[in-house]
Amino acid sequence: MIRPTKHKTPRRPAPKKPSSNQKDPVGVYCRVRPLGVEDEECCIEVISNTTIQLHAPDGLKANRNGEFKETQYSFKKVFCIKTSQMELFQDVAKPLVDDLIHSKNGLLFTYGVTGSGKTFTMTGSPGQGGLLPRSLDMIFNSVGPYQAKRFVLKTDDKNGMEVQNQVDALLERQKRENQPTVVPKTPSRQRLDPEFADMINPEEACRADGVDEDSSYSVFVSYIEIYNNYIYDLLEEAPYDPIKPKWNGGGTPQRQPNQEFIPPQSKLLREDQNHNMYVAGCTEVEVKSTEEAFEVFWRGQKKRRIANTQLNRESSRSHSVFIIKLAQAPLDADGDNILQDKNQVSVSQLCLVDLAGSERTSRTRAEGNRLREAGNINQSLMTLRTCIEVLRENQMCGTNKMVPYRDSKVTHLFKNYFDGEGKVRMVVCVNPKADDYEETMLVMRFAEMTQEVEVARPVDRPICGLAAGRRQKNQAFKDELSRRLEERGGPVNTESTQSVMHQLLQNLPPLPASEITDPHDDITLPRLIEVLEKRHKIRQMMTQEYNRAADMLKSMLQELDSSLVSKENLIQDQRGQLGEKDKTLHSQKTEIDRLEKKSKMLEYKIEILQKTTNIYEDDKRTLQQELESREQRLQREQTEKRRMEQRMQGMVQDTKNKWEKECERRVCAKQLEMQNKLWVKDEKLKQLKAIVTESKTPSDLRPAPDKPQRPSRERDRVPAKRSASPSPVPTGPPVRAVHRRSHSAGGERWVDHKPSSNVELDTVMQPILGSNAIKVSAPSEKALAKCDKYMLTHQDVASDGEIQTKLIKGEVFKTRGGGQAVQFTDIETLRQELPTGPSRKRRSSEGNTAQGGDRMEGDWTDVETRCSMAVEMRAGSNLGPGYQHHGHQK
Repeated sequence: MIRPTKHKTPRRPAPKKPSSNQKDPVGVYCRVRPLGVEDEECCIEVISNTTIQLHAPDGLKANRNGEFKETQYSFKKVFCIKTSQMELFQDVAKPLVDDLIHSKNGLLFTYGVTGSGKTFTMTGSPGQGGLLPRSLDMIFNSVGPYQAKRFVLKTDDKNGMEVQNQVDALLERQKRENQPTVVPKTPSRQRLDPEFADMINPEEACRADGVDEDSSYSVFVSYIEIYNNYIYDLLEEAPYDPIKPKWNGGGTPQRQPNQEFIPPQSKLLREDQNHNMYVAGCTEVEVKSTEEAFEVFWRGQKKRRIANTQLNRESSRSHSVFIIKLAQAPLDADGDNILQDKNQVSVSQLCLVDLAGSERTSRTRAEGNRLREAGNINQSLMTLRTCIEVLRENQMCGTNKMVPYRDSKVTHLFKNYFDGEGKVRMVVCVNPKADDYEETMLVMRFAEMTQEVEVARPVDRPICGLAAGRRQKNQAFKDELSRRLEERGGPVNTESTQSVMHQLLQNLPPLPASEITDPHDDITLPRLIEVLEKRHKIRQMMTQEYNRAADMLKSMLQELDSSLVSKENLIQDQRGQLGEKDKTLHSQKTEIDRLEKKSKMLEYKIEILQKTTNIYEDDKRTLQQELESREQRLQREQTEKRRMEQRMQGMVQDTKNKWEKECERRVCAKQLEMQNKLWVKDEKLKQLKAIVTESKTPSDLRPAPDKPQRPSRERDRVPAKRSASPSPVPTGPPVRAVHRRSHSAGGERWVDHKPSSNVELDTVMQPILGSNAIKVSAPSEKALAKCDKYMLTHQDVASDGEIQTKLIKGEVFKTRGGGQAVQFTDIETLRQELPTGPSRKRRSSEGNTAQGGDRMEGDWTDVETRCSMAVEMRAGSNLGPGYQHHGHQK
């Protein structure tokens, strides 16, 4: 046997909500409260009506090394300290009330640190009503004339609305009036609570436009608080029980001795058939006036939990939510009663939320219950920030992360608003004092992030298909009927007609006794017949009066019908004319649209041509600038070229003069060198000739022996003393030795530059510069301007440790700039050596004969010794330094 498969219950599909592709960002406003003390340090500056700037306090800058800088934050609008409650309501809450009356939901909450003015912004004070009382006043000013009677519209336990007829509503009213109820009667203005008697000035009252007159409205309010992540009903009225304690105004229970405190019952969140969140079992009070709504609000406000902390004398310890629910039901076709169909009832709500302020326990010094309350408050606000961050990330990055609405009762209750069930607006309240700087900066960051979250725009609810203007037509018909009846003297209303008929019935003669005891009684029947005839006559008169009234009413109805037909014909004619005018307007509108499109096309073309013209003009200006720059560059290049040509001509001339001088100097040097070589060769030839002559002369003069012997130069030569430089017998014209003086011995004027660090040497060879030479220890332009020659005496130590003196010479000439320049042309070197060198080579004959003793003069006939002499040359020659002097031991 096969068991049947057990199927699971299918999940109820979610109703398809009309989707809206249009999205609006969350409207975030900022309100700055005034400082408590005038000379207190301020950290907030209002730059414009949309921007504020935060300044880090001086002490915080010193502690953080300037980490906090001035930052700016932008909002939809910024309200400074001089902004009134009315101006704030006009910009923030009035659009939400308009949407509420037009069947759209709204959420408005205040956010900020403790003591920033959130409760004042939401509730206000006498004479300065906040957003909540002004919203209630605007609602009743708008829908007051169109309100339904009490209990005609009634809330159920599933976040829905029921419709009752007039009889059931009347019974419900009588039942509530006969027993104690939480619904108060509408108070008069003279008996109002002084705490809210003067909340709103009559001059500041406002109303909404475009209210649907063919509907009846009912306003329901509820007030809850979220305390330690639990929901409590502030309007719940439990019967008085002496055992259970009561709550006092400070939010703490009044305890009796030896009695246990029983806390109030928390409420649960439920989801209705449209997947909207609501508080199950929450008290919803129907109110009919602004005063009654105020009284209900303050009755719940006195139960709200507040406490005294270091930062605020009356600090809210819970999140309060005041819900205004507006039920709108259309009238029937006659425009007299509400349509008995609950599916046609439209319900919209506006939630006004006063969030508890975020705080740091280190500043509030909270302990015990206050510490636990602060932790729950901060945790719920952190969950709100997390939900906003996830929504922002999903919208900007295209992700599909789950938003953690269920982590907190605040976010779970209002998840439908962030999913597109209504507008969301937030008022950020800030305290400009410097002590709240860090908390204010965190609030600003959260507000800036919230502005980037977009919420789907709510769609318009479907409108009932009945004809518009039903209420107005019904009222106009009643007024016209009453007027006609008054003109013709007829009954004005049904109550007067019924009173007339009652009087007529009372005027009929009473029936006599109809009992007959005697068959011969002739009195009773005739009397009865007489009375009946009288009653018959009266009834005929009544019938005639009724027929007359009926005929009158019929004629009136006929007249009304004829006037109505004529009016309908007139309306038809007017409609026909309107149709023709509509056609004309449509054709004209079509023509206007065509012309506008053509105009836009021409404007677009003109804009393109203008852009093209601008581009061409920019190119033209660019090319002109480039041309001008190139012309200027060309002129500069030409000027530079001419200047360079002049400079090159001068340099060529200077180089030509320089090379001419250099060529002359080199030619002179070469001539001197060749003369020196010729002189050296002549001296060598002379010495060689002298040696040959000396060696031959003794052998020719001595007689030849009998036996040939080997000539001996040593034996036969007669020693004779000679000079160190023997003069050979000249064979031709004598060669005159050329003695060349130093180049410094000219007729020019010299600048003798001797540094102060030089050492004076008493050498034989000294430069002769003349008596007009200018001696300086450092070069100067003044000295150079007076002379045409320059000499620098430079000393350094040679490799053998001796001092070597260099005379660096040059010519002075003027430059084109008017200065003086020196061109070095010659270097003379003076070097000293100690006489400790080795003896020169001797001849072999002298080496055998001379053993010790003084050397003879013949020793100096060595060619190397004889050819040793001083040579002077110019710089640049191939013979080495310019001037050398060698001294050897003789």
